[in-house]
Amino acid sequence: MPLIDTVTPEKASGKVAAVYSDISKVFGCVPNAMQMFSASPPQLDHQWETMGYYLKHPALSFPLLAAIRMLVSQENDCHYCIGMNGALLIHMGQWTPEQVTATKQDAKAAPLPAKEKALLAFVLKTVAERKPVTRAEIEQLKKLGWSEADVFDAVAHGARNVAVDIIFNTFQIENDF
Repeated sequence: MPLIDTVTPEKASGKVAAVYSDISKVFGCVPNAMQMFSASPPQLDHQWETMGYYLKHPALSFPLLAAIRMLVSQENDCHYCIGMNGALLIHMGQWTPEQVTATKQDAKAAPLPAKEKALLAFVLKTVAERKPVTRAEIEQLKKLGWSEADVFDAVAHGARNVAVDIIFNTFQIENDF
């Protein structure tokens, strides 16, 4: 049980119930990750909108985004997110458990196209170093076919995941996968 009160799907009403209904349609249930945000219904709504944006992203693939979350969470020691995103990669991204393990050990081992590996490495660098990058680094990603909006979205995704890791670690989310 987390350290703060959250709303279970059975007790949800109003806007929380509506968001939970949408979440259930996508995931088949309401993961504890989303229930954690019910402590602040506007934050739940915002988190779900953001997730919806990334679930439908025109350029950033599901496996790339899940790998970003898993590896950023590994740096932040958020066991919930490491495990959940590993499970998502296996069940929805069609990765093998061995591929997930290898990726956790070395991001270069991720079974992603070279273009996505380059963006993954860039995001991991920005999140770890939290320092400015060079124009040349962005240009290199653009040469691989990424737009500046794609690069921005990928870095924003990694940065947001840091915040989620802090929230989950702070309030002691329970594993449910």
